[in-house]
Amino acid sequence: MSLERIAVVGAGAWGVALANVAARAGRSVTLVARGESAAAEIAKSRESQHLSGVRIDARVEVSALLEPGAAAVLLAVPAQALREVAAKLQVSPTTPVVACAKGIEQQTLRFMTEVIAETLPHATPAILSGPSFAGDVGKGLPTAVTIAAADPTLAQDLALAIGVPTFRVYHSTDVRGVEIGGAAKNVLAIAAGIVAGKKLGASAAAALVTRGFAELARFGEAFGGRPTTLMGLSGLGDLILTCTSSQSRNYSLGIALGEGVPPQRAGAGKLAEGAFTASALVELASREGIEMPISAAVAAVLVGKLTIDAAIEGLLMRPFRAEG
Repeated sequence: MSLERIAVVGAGAWGVALANVAARAGRSVTLVARGESAAAEIAKSRESQHLSGVRIDARVEVSALLEPGAAAVLLAVPAQALREVAAKLQVSPTTPVVACAKGIEQQTLRFMTEVIAETLPHATPAILSGPSFAGDVGKGLPTAVTIAAADPTLAQDLALAIGVPTFRVYHSTDVRGVEIGGAAKNVLAIAAGIVAGKKLGASAAAALVTRGFAELARFGEAFGGRPTTLMGLSGLGDLILTCTSSQSRNYSLGIALGEGVPPQRAGAGKLAEGAFTASALVELASREGIEMPISAAVAAVLVGKLTIDAAIEGLLMRPFRAEG
């Protein structure tokens, strides 16, 4: 499949970074911004306010509309906005539409590719995920991610279409495993941030990430994700990144919570996908009888059902058991 024309919908930090990557890969790229005025400003300044210091590649066209003819569409919009944005798109039948958000839709408990399938039934859903900060990708720093589609040839074609030496794209057919890793790790990163904010120490941080990964793996396997995927870039790799760096909005949110900032103010106006995904993740887990105590504690803290101290005490008082 020839994927020479790539459209990136969403001119936030991640959208700009992906547009730059696709341009470096030699593709014809259109970055679709929201509204004529935003598109005009970005086209003039060649920079997004969401990713300061990163110039938009001169080969990237900026538009307020998704013009017909894109061979693939990258949806670089927040998880909770993906349905609304996708519903407004007009794409040709079988066009690959790649979700680049990491989350679970809060109201419907749908995964991102399920949202695409529901809103664009004639398109072909795919997912891009992995340990990647928009700033690093936008600047051309070395990064590796995974792209997944049900069709192995399409997955490979998508990887080749946007991959460059500094943005190494692995391909997979494990769509569910890839998107579950990205969604669950955001919730666990909030927990890791709480540990840092409470100054519970490096030993506690290591235990949290390890036991958090056990939760991610249980959930992923229950929903059909492959163990190799969950151990890979989009699972363990992304978990390590977001649980250890203040560049992660989810980790930063957790730090603020651990330092005593109330949940309603801890985000400080920055989007942390895990804050929306937490309740959906826990509800899905509960339906399947999957034990996820760390994720459940985070969800309870975010809605004010538990204090940080009570959440920590509850986790520490859990019965001793065999590891697994």
